[in-house]
Amino acid sequence: MILKGKKGIIFGALDNQSIAWKVAEHCVKEGASIVLTNAPVAMRMGEINGLAEKTNSPVIPADATSLEDLENLVTKSMEHFGGKIDFVLHSIGMSVNVRKGKAYTDLNYEWMQKTFDVSAVSFHKLMQTMWKLDAINDWGSVVALTYIAAQRVFPDYSEMAESKALLESIARSFGYHYGTAKNVRVNTISQSPTMTTAGQGVKGFTDFYGYADKMSPLGNASADACADYCTVLFSDYTRYVTMQNLYHDGGFSTMGMNPALIQ
Repeated sequence: MILKGKKGIIFGALDNQSIAWKVAEHCVKEGASIVLTNAPVAMRMGEINGLAEKTNSPVIPADATSLEDLENLVTKSMEHFGGKIDFVLHSIGMSVNVRKGKAYTDLNYEWMQKTFDVSAVSFHKLMQTMWKLDAINDWGSVVALTYIAAQRVFPDYSEMAESKALLESIARSFGYHYGTAKNVRVNTISQSPTMTTAGQGVKGFTDFYGYADKMSPLGNASADACADYCTVLFSDYTRYVTMQNLYHDGGFSTMGMNPALIQ
C-alpha cells in the first residue's frame, strides 16, 4: 500500500495492453485513488470505461493538446478528490506520418507539428496548467513515458524520435521549476519495446521486439514491470529523484553487442 491516500491522474489507457492501463491497476492496488483520461477519439477506440469500472474511477475526457480541456480535467479532478493531486502519468504518443507510412525523408510537416504537439508539447501544456491552478501537492510526482530513440537512431520510429527528445527536455526544464517551487519531481521512463496496441503499429515492431529481448541481459521489461516502476516513482520512496531519464529496459541502453545475437 505504498500509495495509500494518494490521488493521481492517468493519461493514455486505451486497452488492457496499454502501459497506462497497467499503471492504473497497480496504483489502485497500492492504495491510490485515480482519475482516468484520454482523448475522445481514443476513448471511442478503446475500452477505458471497463477499466474505470474495475478501479472505481471516473473518466474525464481531455484532448491533451487543448488548454481548455486540460484546465477542465485538472479542475474537475481536484473537485472529485476534494483537494490537490499527488501524481500524474503522461502516456501519450502519436505520429500521423508513421501511421500513414511516410518515409522520414519525405515527412508531411503539418503532420510532424501535430506529432510534436500530441507527443511532447502536451506534456508542457499539462504541467503549465497544473502550475497555474496550483494543482499538485508538495512532493508530488509527474512521470512521462519515453523511448531510447530520443538518443539513438531507430529509423522506423521516424519523427517520434524528435518528439521523445523534446519530451525529455521538457521534463528536465519543468522539473527544475517545479522542484524549486513545490518539491515536485518530474521524470521520464525510457521503456523497453512493449507489446502494446500502439507499439505494434510501428513497422517491423515484432522483429525489433525480439532483437531487443536478445540484446538485453534481463530481456525486455513488460508493461506490468513498467507499472511497478511508475508506482514506485509516485511513492514517497523516490522523493529525491527528479529531472532524470530513467532506463527501464533490461540493460538494453548500456549494451554494445550481445553474443546471443550472432550465435
